[in-house]
Amino acid sequence: MSACSSSSSILSFTEKAESLSEIQQAHAYMLKTGIFRDAFSASKLIAFSAVNPDPVTVSYARSILRRVENPNSFSYNSVIRAYANSSTPETALDVFREMLLGPVLPDKYSFTFVLKACAGFEGYEEGRQIHGLFLKTGTGPDVFVENTLVNVYGRSGHFELAHKVLDKMPERDAVSWNSLLSVYLDKGLVETARELFDEMEERNLESWNFMISGYMASGLVKEAAELFDAMPCKDVVSWNVMVTGYAHAGLYSEVLELFREILNSEDEPDGCTLVNVLSACANLGALNQGEWVHVHIDKQGIIIDGFLATALVDMYSKCGKIDKALEVFRATLRKDVSTWNSMISGLSIHGFGKVALGIFSEMLLEGFEPNNVTFVGVLSACSHAGLLDEGRELFGMMKRVYGIEPTVEHYGCMVDLFGRMGKVEEAEELVSKIPPESAPVLLESLLGACKRFGHMEMAERIAMRLVELNPEESSGYVQMSNLYASSGRWDEVMEVRRKMRAKRLSKKPGCSMIEVDGIVHEFLAGEGLIADEI
Repeated sequence: MSACSSSSSILSFTEKAESLSEIQQAHAYMLKTGIFRDAFSASKLIAFSAVNPDPVTVSYARSILRRVENPNSFSYNSVIRAYANSSTPETALDVFREMLLGPVLPDKYSFTFVLKACAGFEGYEEGRQIHGLFLKTGTGPDVFVENTLVNVYGRSGHFELAHKVLDKMPERDAVSWNSLLSVYLDKGLVETARELFDEMEERNLESWNFMISGYMASGLVKEAAELFDAMPCKDVVSWNVMVTGYAHAGLYSEVLELFREILNSEDEPDGCTLVNVLSACANLGALNQGEWVHVHIDKQGIIIDGFLATALVDMYSKCGKIDKALEVFRATLRKDVSTWNSMISGLSIHGFGKVALGIFSEMLLEGFEPNNVTFVGVLSACSHAGLLDEGRELFGMMKRVYGIEPTVEHYGCMVDLFGRMGKVEEAEELVSKIPPESAPVLLESLLGACKRFGHMEMAERIAMRLVELNPEESSGYVQMSNLYASSGRWDEVMEVRRKMRAKRLSKKPGCSMIEVDGIVHEFLAGEGLIADEI
């Protein structure tokens, strides 16, 4: 084999490498055959190594760079870019300094990548110095370098300087404007961003999507909708910005309405769209709509895995079709932790505690590591099924085995479990470990258990504690009033109600929803019917 073909083969192998071990094999071969002495081949090895996002692999690429006799700017730029995109962008500056000490001068790509690193850790001072160095090199204006400078100054809070760089640019493109626009929106400066948006000489789809997403993130749903309607053209990303925004705002009927509009447009909904639509169906209890989406997914030949599988399992579970949720779950070949969590939670809600724990055991056997959401699901399953010993074991396992600190949700599951089983003293001990601001919801659960099992003295103490913690909330007063009424202590009942009137407190009405013929009806206690067509 000739040296040329040998070099080509090993570089082809390196380009497809998926692990550090394979890169090391290629490196060893290149050293053994002498190919490594060729600057072009060495630079390619470094570049392919630096593409891998794993920090260890990037570090290895840097070590290769240090052993190259005559490195070129491409080699340095590959490593600088890798660090700029990593979780330790400041390391890119170390490589850039090493470049300045060597015979190779930085080019416009070197400056672009190292400035991107500065933006990553909001390094204003470092960015300012590199800006000065760029001007001294006489490389001349470059739109990519200047766009990145706008980002550096903006993300470090020097907005006037960022705008000054933008104003002085001899050539500006949509990316130039978007760099500053995205910074304003990331910092929550929505009004300033809108002023810039109106001022922009060039806008592209990304500009519109940035602005709409910024409005949604700030809770300005009406403004986002108005801007969306004014868009000269839309793509699936634009639709998803709105769909996701509505979903996060809890406007589920609007999600379904927008989904119908997408289907009537020239755009095709993607996985992101479908996940949000299924989430809306789940929250509305709109089973018919959710089933239609499932049929649409099958007709389009879309693979059901990951987030989409999770959304389907969640939708069927929340709409009462736990058997269908299990069917989707079993048919999903590529599950992730969220898929397992959704199935466990669904079974828990429907009272299938032992089945939920069986799924949890399968999850562990298949090598998935549970997270805090997993334990909320399994502890809730234990509570609903009255599995006291299993609940205690799992609660202890959280921190002991997996290093997960219990949150108020986990404590809540255990308080509910202890309460259901009449272990009110254990439940009260757990509540004492919770910060006061998080305790009320757990105290209400414990109060119910005390009343069920006749622990009236404890119940009265807890009700008083609720009032002390939240004197401006009606819940504690209502609980105390009901407690006194159940004991026939009517004078105390009247006194509690007098205090509520003095504080202008009232009991919040209950609410329920039902889907009939594609329409979700919402019922509020004491009020008329509210209907939202979907």
